[in-house]
Amino acid sequence: MDSQSKSEIRDGMRIDWDVPITMDDGVVLRADVFYPLASGQYPVILSYGPYGKGLAFQDGYKTAWDIMARENPDAVANTSNQHANWEVVDPEKWVPDGYVCVRVDSRGAGRSPGYLCHNNAREQQDFHDCIEWAAVQPWSSGKVGLNGISYYGANQWRAAATQPPHLAAICVWEGWFDNYRDGNRHGGIICTFRKNWQDMQVKTVQHGVGERGARSRVTGELVCGPETLPEEELVANRENMWAELLKRPLLSDYHRERTADLSKVTVPLLSAANWGGQGLHPRGNFEGYLGAASPQKWLEVHGSSHWAPFYTDYGVDLQKRFFNHFLKGEANGWDQQPAVQLNVRHVDRFVIRHENEWPLARTQWTRYYLDPANMALSTTPPATASTLSYATMGDGLTFLTPPLTEETEITGPSSLRLRLSSQTQDADLFIVLRVFAPDGKEVLFQGALDPLTPIGQGWLRCSHRKEDPARTLPYRPFHSHDEQQLLTPDVPVDVNVEIWPTCIVVPVGYRIGLSVRGRDYEHGLNAATLSNMKNPMNGCGPFIHDDPQDRPPAVFDTQVCLHFGPEVGAGVLLPIVPAKV
Repeated sequence: MDSQSKSEIRDGMRIDWDVPITMDDGVVLRADVFYPLASGQYPVILSYGPYGKGLAFQDGYKTAWDIMARENPDAVANTSNQHANWEVVDPEKWVPDGYVCVRVDSRGAGRSPGYLCHNNAREQQDFHDCIEWAAVQPWSSGKVGLNGISYYGANQWRAAATQPPHLAAICVWEGWFDNYRDGNRHGGIICTFRKNWQDMQVKTVQHGVGERGARSRVTGELVCGPETLPEEELVANRENMWAELLKRPLLSDYHRERTADLSKVTVPLLSAANWGGQGLHPRGNFEGYLGAASPQKWLEVHGSSHWAPFYTDYGVDLQKRFFNHFLKGEANGWDQQPAVQLNVRHVDRFVIRHENEWPLARTQWTRYYLDPANMALSTTPPATASTLSYATMGDGLTFLTPPLTEETEITGPSSLRLRLSSQTQDADLFIVLRVFAPDGKEVLFQGALDPLTPIGQGWLRCSHRKEDPARTLPYRPFHSHDEQQLLTPDVPVDVNVEIWPTCIVVPVGYRIGLSVRGRDYEHGLNAATLSNMKNPMNGCGPFIHDDPQDRPPAVFDTQVCLHFGPEVGAGVLLPIVPAKV
């Protein structure tokens, strides 16, 4: 403790504010620590990230908070909510059960000084050292667990790969894994979310914003203080993430540094994905689960918003069962928990179902061919050769199954095989899996951030069509992104597009659809908005691809021609799942 630190007892907890944690290079990070009132040694739930530990959820993310309180009242029940922060556990829901909760402001963020640079090796070492610091404190049992959403989930993959000796378990809740493919360049196309994210969610709580920023509603202290630095010093103290991403169109050491080596992730883990998280999170949770070397790992998948399920009774109970087993040694049956817990999505509800593996072993991988004559998805390929063209800045082409004669479940990843040519040297593909009701209207679902989303999406820049044969699977192509293979105008090439995992039980009479487009999907209905998110949400949330430097109109505002025929095999491979017997 030092002069900046304070202690108090309130809300049934003992709280130490701004506890110093000294890194190996002398930089002092600041943490808030929440303890049970009774002295003792307790397991630790730790989080490390850039959103400002003193910024209340209600103040920093008001619209998200209001939606959660309205639609998920149990998420805000049985707590004063005075200590609620964006994407980390509420200590009032954990401390009474015998945990110490530690929140660390990452280097350069909130109350922690230093150079603000996300996801790099320096941050990984800091996180590692914070884990080890917490483990040897007199109030610690020596077992540390990591828990949190999004940034506070994604950095767990990397922290775990550094193998801190006292790290006992991780719960990665909607946390991406692959810096290039999941978070920043979908199929090689840059996503502008990161630019807006740094501007609206990170720079606003950078250390040194001081008096220009918020104050903690609990302590009254400056969230980004205690000093107030001039703007030019703030700029010098942070990486321009967007500029760094924009100048690296191919997979580089920059991306590799920020992607965990999953072969070194060996601790027990719970990976929780969201079916509606298209654009950032679900791919990482599936790939992280599959790739992690841990012999004790579980996958959970839910729907609803990005933030609420983590705080609901469902989410907290699941997390506590996991951590009680691995941090407290409780014989609570978690060791009998099936490897996979799915909230299976129907058009009007979710149904929990347990499975033993992912993808599901009983999946009937079924190819639906694109039939240009009828604009249909058919289980037989077209008999004759033909072509169809579309303007890339238009609505593209949509293919539909006939009305289903039996209920059909799609659960898992998909892939789309196409042969195409472009009038220019490149083309971007935006692939959308869709469901249509008998009246022809599209059925849209709550996404992680956007309340109206299709069931699945995939992306590919055609010059990035090269695949890694060692990692490609029939249902999940894996693109190497290590070289650019430009197109020759009007000369066809074959491409294979990854479509991120999804789940939907499609009723009788409904249709499955697939759209091939040259720009982001839009549903055409009223757009939603969220504070701290720049773009109105038209179906893709904030995860859009409209940067003119990355997508110059001279190249990407063009005409694309799809080629069909009995030998082409143009079609989507869908994971059709029969009922359990």
